[in-house]
Amino acid sequence: MPPLPAPLADDVARPAPGAGKRERTRAQLLAAAIQVISARGVAAATVQEIAAVTGMTTSTVYNHFATKDEVVQQVAMWLSLTLCERITVSQQGVKEGAERMAIGVRRYIWLAEQSPAWALLMLEVAAAVPQLVEFVQKFALQDIRIGVKQKSFRIESEMAALNMSAGATTQAMMVVARGLAPPGHASAVAATVLRGLGMPFEEAAAVAHRPLPALDRVDAAPAAPPVARRRATAASV
Repeated sequence: MPPLPAPLADDVARPAPGAGKRERTRAQLLAAAIQVISARGVAAATVQEIAAVTGMTTSTVYNHFATKDEVVQQVAMWLSLTLCERITVSQQGVKEGAERMAIGVRRYIWLAEQSPAWALLMLEVAAAVPQLVEFVQKFALQDIRIGVKQKSFRIESEMAALNMSAGATTQAMMVVARGLAPPGHASAVAATVLRGLGMPFEEAAAVAHRPLPALDRVDAAPAAPPVARRRATAASV
């Protein structure tokens, strides 16, 4: 698998400031797993290699993760949450709900353009962990509500709006990751999502083609979704 895009690789599994020893060790193991998976691919990566990269024993890895599959799942969850946090930081100062929504859609598709294998892995894990999808969709819901309040969006229901935007984005990610999309697909999809939320045709196109803000570094580690927090709590008992 190719390495992660530089803006995300800069944040590889950093623990939160003031994190305890167990959380720091877990972050080291996730960072090592990303390194091994990047070099060897998911199928060829082994727990032994992950342990070797950190200078730890395999028993230490298994003290934090029950199986290799769980390691891979947690890596994909970290990637999704880190991207979500990066997008949120990049949206600071963007007041328009429609532009915020377009930024989110385009950035997830950007991941598929930059790192197809990582994007597909993230989508695979998201399909198996509904709690992760629910967590990520909270960010999109905030933007939808801003757009409705600003009268840019007219929607039948919030759930329907989330289903439409998430479905279009994930499908676009798969198409892009497989090399089947035409140039400019991310902006085209974002414009289509905005139209689905009730924006006029030309206005949606204009918003969807605005320059993307930079993915600035996140100072704190991304918040864990509910499922990850529960596992971490259980593991620390």
